[in-house]
Amino acid sequence: RAQVRFLQRDFYGGQEIDHFDSDVGRFVAVTPLGEPDVQSWNSRKEVLDYYRASVQRFCRHNYEIYGPFAHGRRVQPAVTISPTKDDPLSPRTLLLCTAASFYPREIEVRWLKNGRRATEGVFYGEQLHNGDWTYQTQVMLEDTPQRGDVYACQVEHASLQTPITVQWGTALLPLSLSKCGRGVVGALLGVVFVAVGLSRYLRSKQGKGGIRVFGGQDQGMRCISIPLRDAASGMLGFSVFCFYGREAPMVPPQI
Repeated sequence: RAQVRFLQRDFYGGQEIDHFDSDVGRFVAVTPLGEPDVQSWNSRKEVLDYYRASVQRFCRHNYEIYGPFAHGRRVQPAVTISPTKDDPLSPRTLLLCTAASFYPREIEVRWLKNGRRATEGVFYGEQLHNGDWTYQTQVMLEDTPQRGDVYACQVEHASLQTPITVQWGTALLPLSLSKCGRGVVGALLGVVFVAVGLSRYLRSKQGKGGIRVFGGQDQGMRCISIPLRDAASGMLGFSVFCFYGREAPMVPPQI
């Protein structure tokens, strides 16, 4: 049979002054303010008998009604990650993992870095009661992210068949891929600006009818594309040059 304990605590001004503990069987003064009442109650047998019987009358009765609900209740945690910085100039980042609104109280929260459990720079916050039969807790990771690092918060709880894993951000691209991306964007922008500039120039020369730069229907005009290579990334781009006559004009050398 489950062990049940009855505890009544009296407060004044936000501070406990005395309590009755069924395991002790009498009133206990916590501060001098509670001593007069404690002495009076402990000297009266009928008062002590009443509170001692509260274990059966109050605790066991309610436990039989609500015990199955409390033991069988399961509420899954809501897991979120919040990045922050103590010093905006510092490369170190603080990642805060919050597991909220879960029941029962027992829970395990861990940080993973690149798939492995992080042990350095991990700080555990106090577990808090929400007042609605649920709990919340926070675990912080302080680290300096490097290119390619992946962080995740993993939570195990009785309400879960498998752990919850929440990933923060995405892996940063390697440096070479980042340069390639910049080269592609630069080359495409170059094509767009050249085409737009030529279109406006030719329209101003030919009047409202204009000459279509792309389409190949206008006599006397030829367009060629010149490959351009980005020195940083090695990626190829293209620029478009249009001209009149049979001979192509001088074009800038390839980079």
